Amino acid sequence: MALSSLKEYLDKNGVKYVVISHSPAFTAQGIAALAHIPGKELAKTVVVDVDGELALAVVAASEHVNLSMLQSEIGAKKVQLASEEQFKDGFPECETGAMPPFGNLYGMKVFADEGLARDKQIAFNACSHRELVRLAWEDFVRLAKPKVLKFVGARSAEAA
Repeated sequence: MALSSLKEYLDKNGVKYVVISHSPAFTAQGIAALAHIPGKELAKTVVVDVDGELALAVVAASEHVNLSMLQSEIGAKKVQLASEEQFKDGFPECETGAMPPFGNLYGMKVFADEGLARDKQIAFNACSHRELVRLAWEDFVRLAKPKVLKFVGARSAEAA
């Protein structure tokens, strides 16, 4: 899903949004700095393997996914980071690592950390390392239908 496809999807669903262009950046904190967005307001999308199925864990750029907490919250047997090899073909129009948090568009469940709900807006990568989309949190919830849980906290060795 290229930015044009993402914009089309948002337009079709009556979402008001802003596209923010920035110099290429490859880490969530680096993107937040370039776009002048606090790390707690920029969401990063982490692909996880939940009992053999890919899902998206969405957290603030300044946070880390605690895989053990996520596993406990969703009652999974095993949750681990997905390898790039596992997910690279799952987002055909996106640059690797720049997936938007709309797992519903890719046949994946979405888990969003409850900390993201504290802000009225959410910003995230828009399929490239050069563009972000910012929209209302309520529109994100309406479209992506994430399961909102607490899964950030004490960083474990396997967290991302």
